[in-house]
Amino acid sequence: MAVLAIALFGITAPALAGSLGDRVSRFPEWQSKPRLQLAKGDLLYPNWMEGTWEVTSTLLEQYAPLAPEIVTPGFEKNKRFLKKPVTFQVKFSPEESAHLSNALPSSQNNRQTDGSDDVTIVADREFNGLNLAKAYLGDRKVVSVKVDPDDPNRQITELSGNRTLVSVVTARGSEMPSDEEFIATEITQQVFRGDSSIYLNEVETTTDYRKLQPPVTAIEADQMTAIYLSPQDPDFFAAGGQPVALYHYKLELFPLEDNAKK
Repeated sequence: MAVLAIALFGITAPALAGSLGDRVSRFPEWQSKPRLQLAKGDLLYPNWMEGTWEVTSTLLEQYAPLAPEIVTPGFEKNKRFLKKPVTFQVKFSPEESAHLSNALPSSQNNRQTDGSDDVTIVADREFNGLNLAKAYLGDRKVVSVKVDPDDPNRQITELSGNRTLVSVVTARGSEMPSDEEFIATEITQQVFRGDSSIYLNEVETTTDYRKLQPPVTAIEADQMTAIYLSPQDPDFFAAGGQPVALYHYKLELFPLEDNAKK
């Protein structure tokens, strides 16, 4: 199956150490997971992400650094997406009740232009997750995507054939090099349950978003995804904490409505 952890989501607390920008530039030479803060509350975005967007995602390259000894189950299947654009929609909306513990620094907070109370921009997780899953897996293979109402970091994707993917964001970090760029990283624990099997792993998604200058109204991004084995995997110790699969996507976001507050 495709790597469903392609995220498109995230401004959060700063990384604990090192530069996410440096990490982006070092791809694919990643030797371990980054040090991040525990995920709390929802993911927050700059106000120029508000609105509904059409996303074109293109897988540019993929690596299996420990092959042939260790290769993830979906690596060969994902080769069919190489250089082939995949299109879907995502939505980001104001959410005044979002947890402010993960807010941007005050100088970069999302503020109403009319001087009213601050709002935070969050992803419509069920809308985005459903569209993403259908785009990569096909309409008939995706039954539903639900987000835990008590925990925005926990998402359940029901697939055809009594299969379920449970994804829980456990850690995240971000940097804002400028008002028109931000870099975000998330670590997600995934549990895939089939009729007679269970597969667990961890997924890192690091994304460098850039708002394009007028007159163009668009966002471009480079997104890098790394797959790490879980401690339950028999190859966990052989992997030594290194990623066992790496993917690099190019993202282009174009507005589908007047995103007046960007």
